[in-house]
Amino acid sequence: MTTFHVKPRFVTRGDVRLAVFEQGNPDGETLLLVHGWPDTHDLWQHVIPHLAETFRIVSYDTRGAGASSTPAAVSAYALPELARDLFAVIDAVSPDAPVHVLAHDWGSVETWEAVCEPGAEKRIASYTSISGPNLDHLGTWVRERLAQRRFTGPLAQAVASSYTVLFQIPVVGTLPFRLGMSRIWPTFLRFFDGMDASLVRPAPTLRTDMITGLKRYRANIRPRLRHPRERRTDVPVQLILNRRDRAVRPVGYEDTGRWVPNLRRRELDAGHWSPISHAGDVARLTADFVGDLRLDTTTDSRGGGTA
Repeated sequence: MTTFHVKPRFVTRGDVRLAVFEQGNPDGETLLLVHGWPDTHDLWQHVIPHLAETFRIVSYDTRGAGASSTPAAVSAYALPELARDLFAVIDAVSPDAPVHVLAHDWGSVETWEAVCEPGAEKRIASYTSISGPNLDHLGTWVRERLAQRRFTGPLAQAVASSYTVLFQIPVVGTLPFRLGMSRIWPTFLRFFDGMDASLVRPAPTLRTDMITGLKRYRANIRPRLRHPRERRTDVPVQLILNRRDRAVRPVGYEDTGRWVPNLRRRELDAGHWSPISHAGDVARLTADFVGDLRLDTTTDSRGGGTA
């Protein structure tokens, strides 16, 4: 595969500086990659080589991770702030054309916040989501299933998400990461996801990123699950559902089509960290989705669409 030079830069929004990295085909459509917890932009290092010849690829360290700023207040990690960061990066790297977005884990959660904002379809051409739900959709789904006395799905997700209760407790939630979790992270992912530990290349900031990133859980989970908002989007969305995901169960997405008219579902026989363990599959599904959307647009512009 062709090796592309990485161009680093910073995008500033208020007091926050976001470390942004550009590579790939400068003439291709822009594909923005958004990582989750406790990763940095390096999460995508196995995915990028499969896409770099086709797309202009932009990744960034979200606030509180890697080389980006680390605000101290928990409120600084609320979803609206994270979505504004994403839009700031889009405006800086592609002011004249909408971008495609591929996101994982908390990167996916915050991208859901962005794509449901009014006018998002003018800035985001497509969104491929992996292992990170829209918290408002999830909250509504749980409440409705419980009201219907359909407990199986919510119970499965509650068990999978039980660790997040610990993460929301100040001081106590950070103890595993202060006591050395970062040192055994590849081994943990081998156990948790069944992946080849040699594929895991932790960032040097991992320990700090783990601790700071817990503020996302504290700022968002309880407010959104307790008081879910009505959130819709006209952005085309692809869900990559990892069948062996121990943290985010596919059943939690069964109602997503209510809020996303243009929705595609694809499954992988993968665990939570599929961008590492199944990088080629993630890249292929993302490129296929963008290509199919491009074909649909071309067909409609030529008068070949159906009424």
